[in-house]
Amino acid sequence: MTLLEATLITPLAGGLILAILGHRPIAGWINIGIGLVTFLASLAMALDVFSHGPQLSPGRMFYIDAFNVYLVVLTAFVGLTTSIFSRPYMRHEVEKGRVTDRRLRLYHSMYQCFLFSMLLALSTNNLGVLWVAMEMATLTTVLLVSLYRTPEAIEAAWKYFILCGVGIAQALFGTVLIYFAAEAKLGADRDDTLLWTVLHSSASGGLDPAVITLAFVFLLVGYGTKVGLVPLHNWLPDAHSEGPTPMSAVLSGLLLNVALYALVRVKMLVDASLHTHLAGYLMMGFGLLSFTVAGLFLHRQHDVKRMFSYSSIEHMGLITFGFGLGGPLATYGALLHMTVHSLTKSAIFVTVGHACQLAGTQRIDQIRGLIRSQPAIGWGLLLGVVSIAGFPPFGVFISEFLLLMATMKAWPWLTIPLLIGFGIAFAGLFRHMQKMVFGEPPPGQQPVQANMIPVIVHLVLVLLLGLMIPNFLSSWFEQATLLISGEALL
Repeated sequence: MTLLEATLITPLAGGLILAILGHRPIAGWINIGIGLVTFLASLAMALDVFSHGPQLSPGRMFYIDAFNVYLVVLTAFVGLTTSIFSRPYMRHEVEKGRVTDRRLRLYHSMYQCFLFSMLLALSTNNLGVLWVAMEMATLTTVLLVSLYRTPEAIEAAWKYFILCGVGIAQALFGTVLIYFAAEAKLGADRDDTLLWTVLHSSASGGLDPAVITLAFVFLLVGYGTKVGLVPLHNWLPDAHSEGPTPMSAVLSGLLLNVALYALVRVKMLVDASLHTHLAGYLMMGFGLLSFTVAGLFLHRQHDVKRMFSYSSIEHMGLITFGFGLGGPLATYGALLHMTVHSLTKSAIFVTVGHACQLAGTQRIDQIRGLIRSQPAIGWGLLLGVVSIAGFPPFGVFISEFLLLMATMKAWPWLTIPLLIGFGIAFAGLFRHMQKMVFGEPPPGQQPVQANMIPVIVHLVLVLLLGLMIPNFLSSWFEQATLLISGEALL
């Protein structure tokens, strides 16, 4: 068994095992064990790719390069740490009667199936299989969002299913158009027309400009819905606020990255085929719109999980803007921001989950004095917000600074809306965070059993990435930057 096969088969087999054993107390530990094996296999595969270069599977169904290998490791790592948080959190939900044993089994099984679908989307070489994996992620997420079976959770799940179903249908049509454009160039008697490696090598010769442009528009709308780009974002706040908190962590920290990864892969084909910046302009427009609108909506939230879901929309808009901007500096900054945002936002949702259990509510005005009532949760939330707001020396500051410098170099006048957007988002976050962390705690609050290990690990990593990027990680980013932008970072 190859390392890639181990990375993919482990969560798939784990989902089947947990479908049988997922309601038992030991299921949480099994979930962690599966996550650990997946992470170790992905890390070993990444080191192999780092040493020997991109790898194409014998049947050419899978392709691993510098771009997707670090996302595979990041997905497996956040999946592991979230499962560590998930074990006591979901047991608490069972004790409170919010989740039955049957639903707990569904949760554990779908958690691993969800991770499998994302890893499959990241590692496949076939754009058709990529679409199937994204659809699989949609279906598993619907079951997890509706886990509590409250009217609000059911409504959020249906909204997610309908909006993302419509979006993924647009992505399917865009994929068909890419196939049509490739078939016209390569011939109709081939069975490898949708392989990304084949398309990328053929795109430089020029695919039909009209067809490939139309395909990108459909794919931008389709996968952009999964990214949560405005105005395609309406599913995301509801899904985050009504589903279990571990799902909020992996949705915000992982699924949005995978959808954006798919979009960037297609952009690479369009850029190589058209030799214009059309795809980049569209991504810049959607990204800047999402960044600005989400920052404004941060001020109007009353639910803490909805507030941080809008923060996710804001940051994904910034990353989309960076990839659309293009060039080595912006691309490097966007890759780094994908990493630090995933680590920071998943840590924040872990802390928020414990804060909501402590307060017994998700309403911001009823979560008060966390540092006094349970200091570990209060400090975790404070440091998480400080990091995601872009304070030095955390890694988010470095990635945002790189994106700002790239904007000043290529589009100087766009630095003004970016700086205004940073200020609006900063004010929105700290407006709510101050009272939640430093306010007077309500009387009678009882401490909860908080597992802060994932928070500590994630925030320490983000801090280290702000102080120094390790050589191997920098090399991955530089190779991915060269692959995406066509230019090396000097």
